[in-house]
Amino acid sequence: MLPEAVEGAHQGHPDFRVGGRIFATLWTDEERLVLRLTPETQAAAVAAEPDACAPVPGAWGARGWTSLDLWAVEEEVLRGLLLAAWRNAAPPGLVARTAGLALDP
Repeated sequence: MLPEAVEGAHQGHPDFRVGGRIFATLWTDEERLVLRLTPETQAAAVAAEPDACAPVPGAWGARGWTSLDLWAVEEEVLRGLLLAAWRNAAPPGLVARTAGLALDP
């Protein structure tokens, strides 16, 4: 579990927030997760997992929002990207307090 993460809803889809900021939105009907990454993390994810990751179209994608096809990615990659998205959205003090955080299986 990610510290202080809460479930909400965004445009009719479940989302996950920390500090009031969305870091992931689940599109259950498409088996897809949209993650709030940095542009640098997004570029690395797309390069490493081109069959699973793609920038969201338009300005949102240019800011790092990334679409992840859940059926096309290994669990370890999913965990790492979720943690990166959480860190990108979490308040800096919370990130500092949880610097050694890893997502346990």
